[in-house]
Amino acid sequence: MKVRILHLIWALCFISGVAHGLFERTAIKKNIPHKEPGQKTTAAAPESTEAVTRWQQEGKDNGSQGTDNEFTYDNGSLIYLASVAVQEALSILQNIRTPQSRLARFEKASGFAGTSMYYAKEAFFFLFMNGPRTDDYLQTGTSERKLSKPLAKAVDLLESAAKEQEPDALFLLAEMNFFGNFTHPRNYKEAFRKYNDLASLNGNSSAQQMVGFMYATGIGDAVARDQAKALMYHKFAALGGNTKSQMTTAYRHHSGIGTPRNCNEAAFWYKHVADKAIAFSRSGPPGGQILHQKDIYRLADENGGVYGEGASVVSSGLNANKAGPNSDSHANIDDVLEYLDLMSRKGDLKATFSLGKLHYDGTRTTKRNWKTARAYFRIVARKYWARDGSVLTEDDGIGRVASKAAGYLGRMSLRGEGMEQSFEKALVWFKRGLVNGDALCQYELGLMYLNGFGVRKDPVTAADYFKAAANQDFTAAQSYLGQLFLDQGDVSTAIRYFELAARHSHIEAFYHLAEISNNGIGRERSCVVATSYYKLVAEKAETIHSAFAEANDAYNAGDSETALVNYMMAAEQGYESAQANVAYILDGFKSIFSLDSVLPWKKPRSALLHNTVLALIYWTRSAKQSNIDSMVKMGDYYLGGHGAEADMEKAAACYQTAAETHQSAQARWNLGWIHENGLGVEQDFHLAKRFYDQALETNQEAYLPVKLSLFKLRIRSFWNTITRGKVNSIQPDPKPNKKDFSFNEWLSNFLEDPHPYYHGAEDEDFPEPSPDNDYMDDIDESIIESLVILGLAGALAFLVYYRQQRQNNHRREMERQQQQSQSQQQQGADQVPEQPDATQDAPVAGQQADGGFFPPPDDPNFGQWVAGGVGH
Repeated sequence: MKVRILHLIWALCFISGVAHGLFERTAIKKNIPHKEPGQKTTAAAPESTEAVTRWQQEGKDNGSQGTDNEFTYDNGSLIYLASVAVQEALSILQNIRTPQSRLARFEKASGFAGTSMYYAKEAFFFLFMNGPRTDDYLQTGTSERKLSKPLAKAVDLLESAAKEQEPDALFLLAEMNFFGNFTHPRNYKEAFRKYNDLASLNGNSSAQQMVGFMYATGIGDAVARDQAKALMYHKFAALGGNTKSQMTTAYRHHSGIGTPRNCNEAAFWYKHVADKAIAFSRSGPPGGQILHQKDIYRLADENGGVYGEGASVVSSGLNANKAGPNSDSHANIDDVLEYLDLMSRKGDLKATFSLGKLHYDGTRTTKRNWKTARAYFRIVARKYWARDGSVLTEDDGIGRVASKAAGYLGRMSLRGEGMEQSFEKALVWFKRGLVNGDALCQYELGLMYLNGFGVRKDPVTAADYFKAAANQDFTAAQSYLGQLFLDQGDVSTAIRYFELAARHSHIEAFYHLAEISNNGIGRERSCVVATSYYKLVAEKAETIHSAFAEANDAYNAGDSETALVNYMMAAEQGYESAQANVAYILDGFKSIFSLDSVLPWKKPRSALLHNTVLALIYWTRSAKQSNIDSMVKMGDYYLGGHGAEADMEKAAACYQTAAETHQSAQARWNLGWIHENGLGVEQDFHLAKRFYDQALETNQEAYLPVKLSLFKLRIRSFWNTITRGKVNSIQPDPKPNKKDFSFNEWLSNFLEDPHPYYHGAEDEDFPEPSPDNDYMDDIDESIIESLVILGLAGALAFLVYYRQQRQNNHRREMERQQQQSQSQQQQGADQVPEQPDATQDAPVAGQQADGGFFPPPDDPNFGQWVAGGVGH
């Protein structure tokens, strides 16, 4: 907001200076003509503010500027006087500062000390600075807040200039009444009058945009909502080049708000904004602007979702938001920095690099600090390279981390971030990191060769570097590689690389895919696809047309009204997160039992925040953009009759859509509740139990509420059963009717009637048996043949096993006999030898010497024995 006001002030000063110069060349500066009796004299243009005061006082006394006075002013003099009045008012407004207490600026910090100080401040205000509410006790009627003397003087000057249709005065007064700038109280009706006068005066596109916004929202009851007039004014402002109105017009044609849906119109206006967004993205240092979009988030998600932690879709169940490895969504950033600093001091280079990257990228709560980031990156690089570039260690792990740090050091030198821009230093760092194949170094070298930053232009070499980085899934390199292929006419390859980069939401990839789809390059034209991509591109560059940062700061500071206005403007432009934030701020049904009205330290909600109709409108728009919690909340509003007449059928439809399409446990529980009580649907206890069970299956964290609901439901169902009520009670789950078959019965049934055992057989188109159709006979024969083959294979396996066992037993017996023979021979050698009996030791014919009947395998006669056995 402050930046916006400063830009406005400088613009007004410039315009006023130009008007002053023009007037000096045309005004009458010499002698005043002689005044005849009854003749009025035209005054010369005054050169001091005293003349402005006299001109202003004449207007107050006579109701017009000099109509009945001695002097009257020509048009040039009036323009000049109005311009001087605007300049004097701006000089006064610049010195007005918003009063802010030091205690009011104190925010809750992490840690024991910070938490203690925060609650000590709250207790101090509660005990000593708390008093009765002036709006409840002191004010007896409507009264405007008194302006301070400097502010009142500036307003008087601007009002005097506005009566002369001075555009800058009209616009400045309108902004002060709408936004409350310079401590001016908000007055939306007066703001609408001023904006409308300015829009009618000269077709000012900013004024037309604000008139359209006020017709669309009816904010502050300044004017009745009229979507047709809103679209008309936004269309005029869009034709005048107003980016906000171009976004709003595109979204209204895209969603069918105040006009039938028109894809071509939506694509036309989204393309206008996308062209500005891509131009902004490509501006600035080499590589373009860095679009983090850290300021675009849902307020409800910071507290676990619309229904709180564990009950909302964003924090529980299958669709819960999963934080990435570099996300700080589940941790305090101060704790993360403290832990990384501890690990870095212990010598962990990965932690040191992570510290540098956190300071380079910044987070939602911490600003970017290039100087600190550079210091951490240099610490990592010095662990691997000496000053002359020689490698200090052969550790691959250190080398990879150092290469990443070199990539960021080179990038900072290339872009001039935190240091003087130097292509030579950037090239040195990139070549160092290139040794270990760092993707960032490869991409940045490709960028240098593509544009000739410190090197000769060489698109071929650039393409090689881009391809190496793209193979490592580096998003920007994939996008640039797609552009090179598109320039060469290879549309299919270009689309493939653009789609790879689009997975990571790269703005260039989105833009080129939108252009390809809109112009039908290499594929059939698709207006729907083109519009979707153009919308993504336009919303990536929210800096040029939205004020998310100002809205977030105002909400965190407790200024819900300012936050609401800024979020509402972004919501009208089609930002889903802004639509959800507006509905969340306006939602007065966050809990059944609210203590905000009785707690003395809770500030009363502004009248602007009590608008259930707008809340339902924005819940609906957010739900149409696939916000599941908003869809459930939309059902709650229809169920309770908030913002619209109670409609149980619409409520049930919302819950049904959220439950079946998006798997919302809360929606399933709500469906169970409305079926239990018969709201909008037929009362059915059994169906209610089914929905309760499905809620528990979807989200295990819903165990306690589901079990309590089931306990109550079973009691009601039991009472309904014993009293013979008309409601369908809970029925026992049917048990599968299974019969125990013997093996023979099972085999007989399987052979005779095989098709019932196939799942879904009743849905298959099997031919009926007939004399001319042997389909069933073929099935029976194939099954019998399979069983026979399996039986033969089993018998053969058994015979092989039996033969192996017999051979093993025979081998063990032969080994035992050989051991006995050797022991007997050893005992005989120890005794006195006697003459052997020739007849006793003579071997039997055909018997081996060791007493065996069959020759062993190593016997020369083994082959003859085998041959004889085979022959027999």
